[in-house]
Amino acid sequence: MSVHRPQGLALFDHAILARAAIDAVKKLDPRQLVRNPVMFATALVAVVASVLTARGGEHLGVMIQISVWLWFTVLFANFAEAIAEGRGKAQAASLRKTKTEAAAKQVTSTDAATFQTIPAQRLRAGDLVVCEAGDVIPGDGDVVAGIATVDESAITGESAPVIRESGGDRSAVTGGTRVVSDRIVVQITVNPGESFLDRMITLVEGAKRQKTPNEIALTILLVGMTLIFLFVVATLPVFASYSGAVVPVVFLAALFVTLIPTTIGGLLSAIGIAGMDRLVKFNVIAKSGRAVEAAGDIDVLLLDKTGTITLGARQAAEFLPLAEVNERDLAEAAFLSSLADETPEGKSIVTLARTRFGLAEPDRGGMSFVPFTAQTRMSGVNMNGGSWGGVMTAVSEIRKGASDAITNYVAERSGRMPGGGPKELNQLVERVAKSGGTPLVVARDGRPLGVIHLKDIIKPGIRERFATLRAMGIKTVMVTGDNPLTAAAIAAEAGVDDFLAEATPEKKLELIREYQQGGRLVAMCGDGSNDAPALAQADVGVAMNTGTQAAREAGNMVDLESDPTKLIEIVMIGKQLLMSRGALTTFSIANDVAKYFAIIPALFLAAYPQLQALNVMHLASPQSAVLSAIIFNALIIIALIPLALKGVRYRPAGAEALLKRNLLVYGLGGLGVPFVGIKLIDLAVAALGLA
Repeated sequence: MSVHRPQGLALFDHAILARAAIDAVKKLDPRQLVRNPVMFATALVAVVASVLTARGGEHLGVMIQISVWLWFTVLFANFAEAIAEGRGKAQAASLRKTKTEAAAKQVTSTDAATFQTIPAQRLRAGDLVVCEAGDVIPGDGDVVAGIATVDESAITGESAPVIRESGGDRSAVTGGTRVVSDRIVVQITVNPGESFLDRMITLVEGAKRQKTPNEIALTILLVGMTLIFLFVVATLPVFASYSGAVVPVVFLAALFVTLIPTTIGGLLSAIGIAGMDRLVKFNVIAKSGRAVEAAGDIDVLLLDKTGTITLGARQAAEFLPLAEVNERDLAEAAFLSSLADETPEGKSIVTLARTRFGLAEPDRGGMSFVPFTAQTRMSGVNMNGGSWGGVMTAVSEIRKGASDAITNYVAERSGRMPGGGPKELNQLVERVAKSGGTPLVVARDGRPLGVIHLKDIIKPGIRERFATLRAMGIKTVMVTGDNPLTAAAIAAEAGVDDFLAEATPEKKLELIREYQQGGRLVAMCGDGSNDAPALAQADVGVAMNTGTQAAREAGNMVDLESDPTKLIEIVMIGKQLLMSRGALTTFSIANDVAKYFAIIPALFLAAYPQLQALNVMHLASPQSAVLSAIIFNALIIIALIPLALKGVRYRPAGAEALLKRNLLVYGLGGLGVPFVGIKLIDLAVAALGLA
């Protein structure tokens, strides 16, 4: 099965850039600027500088340039946010294209023979509609009658139709998807404008994005730093006059803007929006920025065995005959009983028998196949004569199934137990179960022949991925309905840290609460109504789009591709978001420290010659120093936009190692880059005679 993942937008799409340039100007609206206190303060300073410049005075040329670059600083910060929002709106536009104006075939009951055609917009929660092959499902709902294949490619990118049926965890359908075959009756669960797709579009667009707790805390810190530097700059004229020096107010305004953390202040919002955008590229919709952030702090990961750790389809691994039975005879019986079995398990039995013994396709003319049923828990074939490889086959009856079902079948047929009777058979069954496999017993004409070992195949590379998570300090817990013996064997092979066997909704919920009470943050995924309580309780609950409405409502993320393994990528993206914010905050603060050495000695060197020791850059003049610092302060925001959008590259490691790397790369980098950048700008300013 191949899954089509939507193509990610180019980092700088021309259409997005053009729109962002316009939006950056619109964001100068004080009602929008006030949401970013650092940029709001910068805009106020730009207004003051512009007014003072308009009044004229000494160093007018430099004052004009400072005022212009102050406005550029605000615009560049707005531009960064607008690009991030523009990427989200582009993703939302692609989702919006999937919405179609459909007609609905409304019915009064699940068995109604007639329907009334009405516009889909008139449907309300609780209404029943019938959908047949070719129909577009008019709204979100649950299948209450029938079974059908549904094309969800417009929503998920998955090219293969999926099965939707009543009475199970695969009953949820999404408005805008199309029925490919058969007939289903759907009960609408939402009112117009409240559909899953409508909510996803709003979330992706970021129209209602709220600041996360970490963002709020960082904003408070930035506001505090801004107030401190405001006080510092406001008191400088007093010290200057005391020493007989005069510092122009515009220069003080420039000093204030270069000292406050404008770099992280300008990029903070873009980092958060970009984090949600990276999830969208993985076809995962986060219902809030808080969920993405929480994913980065996760230290316990609950993973379903089937489809996440294992391939989800058991495969035949070996034939285990009883003592008086030849392995080929067991393989032939298993082969014949599985010819009409279209399940992955049945196909794997046929493949194994052909591989081991080169069995050829028989003439099916004299065969009548017995399908598997929940009541008998067996399947097989009745052979009424025929030819196989040129040899006539005898009349016989072959069955394969669960060990207790075959034992009862043998007892009813009064068959003889070879090689020590049921004890040997039970030993083989127990041996398979202890190894983590599933035993299927095969019998011919009421006589047991042996056991087929069905094995859960561990996904390639999954053990290495769990080792990576362990290095990140994340504990992995496998959740399975298997018995403890089977669960322990698979857990050991997969390399998970712990497991929960015979899992029930109550056990999952109890386990999550137990970890949370111990101060751990828990993530899990699920798709059924029985997963809803655990999804709601988990700090990060990833609901499968193919699951029930209850599961999708309970989770704070929805995976459109319904791939449980994506939970690991979600954690990685969350950690990348936190690292990006931390790295750029470190860079911004270190950046400001370097700027102190550029601008303060230049402003007060004449009054305090002792500051010559700090004048390590040897800038051309005080005016050039101030202008170079303010230009660098604006340009660095533009330079860091790609990093804010792409995110800092995350390499799995412990918290201490990550902190050291962060301080080394972005701390020292934040100190070094301004020295080089401001000096180069100063040389250009002096060469061009701008100051």
